[in-house]
Amino acid sequence: MTELVTERLVLRRWREEDREPFAAMNADPEVMRYFPSPLSRGESDASYDRMVAAFDRDGFTFFAVDERAGSRFVGLVGIRTLGLDDPLYPAVEIGWRLISDVWRRGYATEAARRSIAFAWEVGLRELLGFTAALNQPSQRVFAKLGFARAAADDFDHPRIEPGHALQPHMAYRLANPGQADPPET
Repeated sequence: MTELVTERLVLRRWREEDREPFAAMNADPEVMRYFPSPLSRGESDASYDRMVAAFDRDGFTFFAVDERAGSRFVGLVGIRTLGLDDPLYPAVEIGWRLISDVWRRGYATEAARRSIAFAWEVGLRELLGFTAALNQPSQRVFAKLGFARAAADDFDHPRIEPGHALQPHMAYRLANPGQADPPET
């Protein structure tokens, strides 16, 4: 897989030249308002490195996203295999993060829909999503995508300080309509 294309976006493998705009996005307090804090350049580079390694290992990860018109980097959207230390492991998670000047254009939903189609194309049976309970914009995207709330899977994020307003997380699930019921987790 080299890229996934939508009407307005291209989801693709990460390239070295993505490090700078990715770091700028991750350092933006507005973009990171539902995370404990913006990322330092070193933290952003480590995240980039993990995504490149995940793509090499799994054949997918959160993809870099460009606008088709002009090829401008606008964020990340895609699916990734949760690691052993992730809440709700084992599962494949869907996620998105976009630069603030493209918010409210439907990009997250558009790219996530293509990511869901890709997940079904590669034979995944189910996708999981989660977000901070305070993150109403992402909750609206999950609803638009048809994810069901999975309240039994809600959790306090273990990598967020106890008592922090962002620690409570809500979980969502979406089953592949072309597959049998997903296995019990």
